[in-house]
Amino acid sequence: MKGLTKQRLFWPVVALLVLLLGDLIASPSFFKIELRDGHLYGNLVDILKNGAPLILIAIGMTLVIATRGIDLSVGAVVAISGALACLWVSDNPDGVGTTLIAFGLALGLSLLLGVWNGWLVAALGIQPIIATLILMVAGRGIAQLITDGQIITVNSHSFEWIGSGFLLTLPGAILIALAVFVLASVLVRRSALGLLVEAVGGNPEASRLAGLRSARLTWLVYVFCALCAGIAGLMISANVHSADGNHAGLFIELDAILAVVVGGTQLTGGRFSLGGSVIGALLIQTLTTTVYALGIPPEAIMLFKALVVLAVCLLQSPAFRRKFRRRHGAHPVTPAPTTAPEKVEVTA
Repeated sequence: MKGLTKQRLFWPVVALLVLLLGDLIASPSFFKIELRDGHLYGNLVDILKNGAPLILIAIGMTLVIATRGIDLSVGAVVAISGALACLWVSDNPDGVGTTLIAFGLALGLSLLLGVWNGWLVAALGIQPIIATLILMVAGRGIAQLITDGQIITVNSHSFEWIGSGFLLTLPGAILIALAVFVLASVLVRRSALGLLVEAVGGNPEASRLAGLRSARLTWLVYVFCALCAGIAGLMISANVHSADGNHAGLFIELDAILAVVVGGTQLTGGRFSLGGSVIGALLIQTLTTTVYALGIPPEAIMLFKALVVLAVCLLQSPAFRRKFRRRHGAHPVTPAPTTAPEKVEVTA
């Protein structure tokens, strides 16, 4: 059991299970899943569907943090991506072609924004928190310029599918998030890419001296993170059938960082866990769903979320667990004083 508690994913999984168990006790129908019109509905399905954008951003944020970086601009990228896609759909006839062009434009711009962040960090050497803070502030202005300060509403069935559509009885958002997770896992765990990311994050100078192109790799993870944020922006705007440049993706960067930290990835870089970040994202989304399902005032969501995340982080801390065991465990036994051995005289 002691070895199990040392596993990286143990405490996040325990916290998620305890939270779900509390939901089941408070509301016995919380786990109820219904099949209506060939689609699955229920609280668990809602947690997965509504948590899909956060899962996507947490996956990209994990690789950025693994290189000792941070990306505060993902919320702005979410707003820009949704704004551009909704603007194109609203100005053109409804159809699959219009939707595909909107997706292409939104994701293309997201990639350019990732290139911008990567250039500031990898090429110019600006600290990641400052480099991405620039786009975090300016990005909201760009989204407002795209929408002309208005909320753009859309009514396109093909566009809405990415946020609220279904495929094989499951919401499309879940399948897209799963596909991105599987692709990222294969790339970083079935090739040398993951080892290179951990090497750059663990010791950038040693990696550079060893011949690794750390700048190019750092650039790449910021581009990938922005791409994930762009897809998440399409999901969020399609789910609410509108684009709000001011509020779309607001504070989602903080939730993504929390999900990564709860999942066991340290902000100091190096080793990372994509699976842990997904569990962290599901934990945060479950908290939000629990607050609404149990009738807790929405104003308490942030406080409730902070308390649960703090508890999980404390349980993950080896120093905290040692102090807790020392305080509540058995007191160490003071060894009895030893006496020097008697001298034995040997006579010839």
